[in-house]
Amino acid sequence: MFSRLSFKALLVSALCSANSLSLAALQMETIAEGLDTPWSVAELPDGGFLVTERPGSIKRVAPSGEMTAVTGVPEVFAKRQGGLFDVVLHPNFAANSTVFLAYAAGSEDSNQTTVARGVLNGNALTDVTVIFEVSPTKRGGGHFGGRMAFLADGTMLLSVGEGYTLREDAQKTGSQLGKLLRMTEAGEAPADNPFPDAPYVYSYGHRNPQGLIVDAATQSIWMTEHGPKGGDELNRIEAGKNYGWPAITYGVDYSGAIISPFTEAPGMEQPVTYWVPSIATSGLALYTSSAIPSLTGKLLVGGLKAKKVVAVDVSGEKPVLSEPFPDLEARVRDVRALSDGSVAVIDEAGGKVIRVSQGAD
Repeated sequence: MFSRLSFKALLVSALCSANSLSLAALQMETIAEGLDTPWSVAELPDGGFLVTERPGSIKRVAPSGEMTAVTGVPEVFAKRQGGLFDVVLHPNFAANSTVFLAYAAGSEDSNQTTVARGVLNGNALTDVTVIFEVSPTKRGGGHFGGRMAFLADGTMLLSVGEGYTLREDAQKTGSQLGKLLRMTEAGEAPADNPFPDAPYVYSYGHRNPQGLIVDAATQSIWMTEHGPKGGDELNRIEAGKNYGWPAITYGVDYSGAIISPFTEAPGMEQPVTYWVPSIATSGLALYTSSAIPSLTGKLLVGGLKAKKVVAVDVSGEKPVLSEPFPDLEARVRDVRALSDGSVAVIDEAGGKVIRVSQGAD
């Protein structure tokens, strides 16, 4: 007959055995440092990385860790929130070496989110061509958006902020501010976008979306966006839908003033989940590997203000949130799931790219 103590010991042993993989410690290593306000990281086929720096530079990080500046980067408008944002590889990068950049261009009085494409030859960008400029231009250095992602049909999505001072434009399909846009790799409008009179607009009613991912298996589009004071959102995007800003919101103005008394309205979509207070949502990843079993199938949301990564399980009726990397404290600007099953996290304030992987049991 077992004593209570021996039964408890056997139970703990059994639970530990059944969950040995999930209990194994995560390992963190710095794979690049000394960066100036890093914003985005893209994994290269050779195991290296491209890392954008918001003031207007790109660093190429070799698999060995050696870091080299990339030449040929276009001039950016780098004030306040403006600068160089995302870098995304062409789906056929292995054959054509083409990359896409999203950045702020122009001046204090007239600027816009811009997309350029170029060819990466070693440590140089060549044949750089601007393929898209958001319209209308805006004044000031706020709310550019600036994330890109490819769909399986070869078209590209671009998230665009509403410019902060022009928030009402988010509800106007005739303006490209506060939108998710869809274009061809040449920057043209696809014929099957949902609004004939606004040929680039895919969805609208967005504030400042800085996380964007396409689920390769289902082609579901997920996007995170900054709320004002409270009301950061995770949304599942569908073509033609209105996501509410600023007509509905779970946040208030930074002064505490009410932006809208409504959190829902007919014809406007609800977020899958939202944060009050804000975590300052940033980069977004979908983790599909089994290398870190506790993360499989979950979305990973970066938090700038919260200095953490939040895992969101959307497989059930209600989303379940957790903090998968409790030892990480970083102003997280980007999160990327890597081909080897590890996760790359940008620590913006620390100027680092950190790799998180499953440790030994």
